Amino acid sequence: MQQSKNQLYELVKDIKTKKEFEKEIQKRYLHYDSLFDEDTVALMYIDELGKNNQSITNIADIKAGSEYAIIGTVKNIYEPRTFTRKNGSAGKVVNIDIQDSTGNCRLVLWDNDVDQITDKNIKKGTTLKCINGYTKDGYSGLEINLGRWGMLEVLSNENIEYQDNTTDEIKGILVQKDETKPFFKDTGEFGFVTTIVIQNNTEKKQITLWDEKVKEVQKYNIGDQLVLQNITVKQRNGKTELHANGACILHKS
Repeated sequence: MQQSKNQLYELVKDIKTKKEFEKEIQKRYLHYDSLFDEDTVALMYIDELGKNNQSITNIADIKAGSEYAIIGTVKNIYEPRTFTRKNGSAGKVVNIDIQDSTGNCRLVLWDNDVDQITDKNIKKGTTLKCINGYTKDGYSGLEINLGRWGMLEVLSNENIEYQDNTTDEIKGILVQKDETKPFFKDTGEFGFVTTIVIQNNTEKKQITLWDEKVKEVQKYNIGDQLVLQNITVKQRNGKTELHANGACILHKS
């Protein structure tokens, strides 16, 4: 699981007093309009201070009970399973075997993340980058879980073809707004991503929002009528993805 604010303070206690640390966390918490909890803001501050040591780790070096970023190639994908939690809610899970040049482990995706198998055309031979994955001992040995703060990137995949275009405008009612996820960019900086669903009559469109657009959408509520302009349209193996980045204009209609 993600480390708590107090655990993260241990990484900077040699250069910051607890009072200084707490003051900076509160300042950044307000800056992001309470978009993230204090634990996430603390992680971002630790990274800013150069004290975040999360880089790509060899699979052979990962241990249970910590967080890692790893890169591995898919060797096997098991059938997704559904289950019922103790509170009666439904859940989904899928296991994936991945390996790098040093070893192998199991990657576990839960609930909405299970859909990434289809959405990102993940299959045997796909190279994945798992960011902010937390590890534990599972039934089949060490496993890395893509949880609340995790993100999965496809680095390479055979026969994947992209074609980017833009669409002038998308209008509709905001019917779904997922939780924001922070992630590390290749530059080492933090990025933010979330997904929303816009409905126009009976048609629903899922749109992935990046960075500043993530912050902008927080001021809108479910049921608001929105207009998104300059949406990037990615065609991948016949499937359409909609992305809102810096070029997108987002407002109420």
